[in-house]
Amino acid sequence: MIVSVPADAMIVLVGAAGSGKSTLAARLFAPTEVLSSDAFRAIVAEDETDQSASVDAFALLHAALTARLKRGHLTVVDATNVEEWGRRQLLEIAARWHRPAVALVLDLPLEVCLTRNLARSGRRVPPAAVRRQHRELRASLHDLAGEGFAAVDLVTDPEEIDDLQVVRDPQSSVVVQRATSRT
Repeated sequence: MIVSVPADAMIVLVGAAGSGKSTLAARLFAPTEVLSSDAFRAIVAEDETDQSASVDAFALLHAALTARLKRGHLTVVDATNVEEWGRRQLLEIAARWHRPAVALVLDLPLEVCLTRNLARSGRRVPPAAVRRQHRELRASLHDLAGEGFAAVDLVTDPEEIDDLQVVRDPQSSVVVQRATSRT
């Protein structure tokens, strides 16, 4: 699967814990391009798992996102982003700076997410939280295209994640091609 994105886009990763968002982001993007909610929790609370730090962490994430989009830099938001209200906040920031937004959705089977989550060394998300995130993702899939994203790319097969490629179009702030688009 090849996803073509504008060079100044905001890419919103969407998926339950254990779906592979952070691994994918690390493989496809420079560390400076990825804004991770876990990393901002660690900055705020010295602990990326401290959910009580989420409000402050997302305030910093939104500030960094604003600064990067204002300068026209491709920026990846690495968080679950399974709730519409959270995606709406991100879309508002992108719209303020006239930047296109692309949703890259990792809609893997629940059992895959749970298994990967349990296999993590260190940070594990409670299984009940993974189940809730998966339910919220599934409930929002039919509305994603209408939320304001320039494109929504859906990955449902864990094998596709390893082959996923991102191509940047430096000339345009509109999506120019899709080898495979799954919405």
